[in-house]
Amino acid sequence: MPYKTKNYSSRPRGNGYRGTMRAYHAAPKQSNRRGPKKDYIDPSKFIKVATPSMTEAYTATHSFDDFDVNVLIKSNLAAKGFTAPSPIQDKTIPHALLGRDIIGIADTGTGKTAAFAVPLLQAAMTSDARVLIIAPTRELAQQIDAEFQSIAKGSNLKRAVLIGGAGMGPQLRDLRANPQIVFGTPGRIKDHLERGSLRLGGFKFVVLDEVDRMLDMGFVNDVRTILGQLHTKRQSFFFSATLDAKVNALIETFSNDPITISIKTGETGENIHQDVVRVSHDSEKIGKLHDLLIAGDIQKAIIFDDTQRSVERLSKELVSRGFSADAIHGGKSQGQRQRSLKKFKDNEVNILIATDVAARGIDVADITHVINYSTPNSYSDYVHRIGRAGRAGKVGYALTFVAQ
Repeated sequence: MPYKTKNYSSRPRGNGYRGTMRAYHAAPKQSNRRGPKKDYIDPSKFIKVATPSMTEAYTATHSFDDFDVNVLIKSNLAAKGFTAPSPIQDKTIPHALLGRDIIGIADTGTGKTAAFAVPLLQAAMTSDARVLIIAPTRELAQQIDAEFQSIAKGSNLKRAVLIGGAGMGPQLRDLRANPQIVFGTPGRIKDHLERGSLRLGGFKFVVLDEVDRMLDMGFVNDVRTILGQLHTKRQSFFFSATLDAKVNALIETFSNDPITISIKTGETGENIHQDVVRVSHDSEKIGKLHDLLIAGDIQKAIIFDDTQRSVERLSKELVSRGFSADAIHGGKSQGQRQRSLKKFKDNEVNILIATDVAARGIDVADITHVINYSTPNSYSDYVHRIGRAGRAGKVGYALTFVAQ
């Protein structure tokens, strides 16, 4: 069914909510000076008709049985329904098993976690290898840990997950057990290095997943500190959606004759209908958002706003209007974030309001819409946000509120 562009700027506000609207807009507005400066993005860049690519089915060169890995890994992959490797897996695993450093250029949803999990789990099961996995967000670190657990089920490998927002006690206990595999975010990993609870000299394998986002978030110095403390003879994996100058500089410093494997099927967002919602004043925004949410087109949505405070305020406002909504942001504890995300995944709520902490690291296949209630700080952030919709080959929708 062809997509019809709607004139969102002319839609009337919903009636009967003047009281709650006054309460909503009476709340103090967060100063822009407290957050990062926003790039100017021409609103025309938020408008695009989806053009899903019609690519031929990929025929793998290998099967999982072809790879020289532990039979337990193969049986767990089969139990997960992995019949043939995806392109990134098919092209990465053979080189990784030979010990090559890998630069993987691939989007989220291409199967890249298994592409490095299979060879690293093989190393951990057959030697005294210690592995460090670095991710930009808590949610992504936990997702990678869950994928490793499922592929290594029954192996008794010891792990530690080092993320902010979670108690130090369990992390210190897991580190004292000398885990073979450590997952974490740069800030918390550095915390453990500084307190002496983590020593990286014996780690001969490292993965930086979504390294472009990691550097965008300001972790470049932490990452350099961490990589500088690893074993000098190591195998390194760098996975990124883009390769800009910052990413290249990091890779050149900390890799050894890497092989580059690129799995990019087209422009990011090509299967996402993108449009704007024009407002002449901030006071119009909540009414127009309300109308969008009751129109019937939105089945499951992430709504992005700038700050923790504005996300909480918008979440409470939508709940007061009868919508099934929850919020996720950096000010919540890790347990709270996990519960909110689980409710969203399990369809207990169909609206998740988030800061950019959720722009990556949330793997939910059935999100139909991304709504930018506030404009993103950069076009790169915009691309990361809208990438939460249109997963698994489906067409998604992105709407961005802009001043007219």
